[in-house]
Amino acid sequence: MRPFRFRWLLPQLLFLATAASCSAARLLPAGITLPPGFSIAVYAGKVPGARSMALGAGGTLFVGTRDAGKVYAVVDRNGDHVADEVITIASGLQMPNGVAFRNGSLYVAEVSRVLRYDNIEARLKNPPRPVTVNASFPDKTHHGWKFIRFGPDGKLYVPVGAPCNVCEEKDPRFATIMRMDPDGSHLEIFARGVRNTVGFDWHPRTGELWFTDNGRDWMGDDLPPDELNRAPRAGLHFGFPFWHGRDIPDPTYGKKRPRSDFVPPEMELGPHVAALGMRFYTGTMFPGGYRNQIFIAEHGSWNRSVRIGYRITLVRLKGDRAVSYETFAEGWLRDGTVRGRPVDLQVMPDGSMLVSDDKAGAIYRISYRK
Repeated sequence: MRPFRFRWLLPQLLFLATAASCSAARLLPAGITLPPGFSIAVYAGKVPGARSMALGAGGTLFVGTRDAGKVYAVVDRNGDHVADEVITIASGLQMPNGVAFRNGSLYVAEVSRVLRYDNIEARLKNPPRPVTVNASFPDKTHHGWKFIRFGPDGKLYVPVGAPCNVCEEKDPRFATIMRMDPDGSHLEIFARGVRNTVGFDWHPRTGELWFTDNGRDWMGDDLPPDELNRAPRAGLHFGFPFWHGRDIPDPTYGKKRPRSDFVPPEMELGPHVAALGMRFYTGTMFPGGYRNQIFIAEHGSWNRSVRIGYRITLVRLKGDRAVSYETFAEGWLRDGTVRGRPVDLQVMPDGSMLVSDDKAGAIYRISYRK
């Protein structure tokens, strides 16, 4: 009976495996174009609202969401670069977009507080009650979702977006990047004049902070640009709400202060592309020309008459300064139809790069082979 049963089950198993493979393939829009030698595949499906990503010490990929209110753990147990399981480790949170990992603990940023889940990789299916690290952030939800990361100084960096399209808020915490110790103490403002950053990273050689910033709306289709900025030290002001891009005064606030008061962007990006996650590429899989260069996930415009973004772009550096801006991967927008919205990037230990997509509820893996 056993051989007969096996013969009967084998076609069913093959059918199920094929169906699962086809289901995953449908998450990846056809026609994503990349430079020669690069390929893209689905790393994980069934990750609704996938936004910011952080990698645990044991290889677990943690994924935050904005509107879903959940945090996921994505597990690839057999190392075949396809997730075996997606586990919901937290739910009912307020815009838990930001996730960061340090010393065995997962940090999760809601709108007004940062939580910590200790020893999380050993308890994915039985998560501990979170510890509140700091609950003193503003509760405004407009640009209230946060991207968080630990810097080379050991501090947790937490942005506070402007609670408006464009305004001059009395509360000095708005339109800033803040930082604090891992226990939530010594919270301070690191950078000002930052309208809404949802992605930043530190240069692998200089240790300087670089970050994307979304430009204001309702100045037309082509103004202002999104920005890629560099903060070599604390205390700098990057222009919002007074000036945008390199030299565009705000119609309401531009006359209040001269452009020379502020740090101009390292690179002007596309107007309204919604530049979010960014990473310096520190892996070794991609060709050498990509090493220590900046990849940016462009979520895509929401109110431009002709849509733009919905792609991965590359900013090349020379002498630690930005010199060019080009498309690396595109196809999530085709013939005016939005088929996906890239959010964040994660360089993996093998040198591949993951891309989260909150529209498709998926995570893709970009790899290179000669």
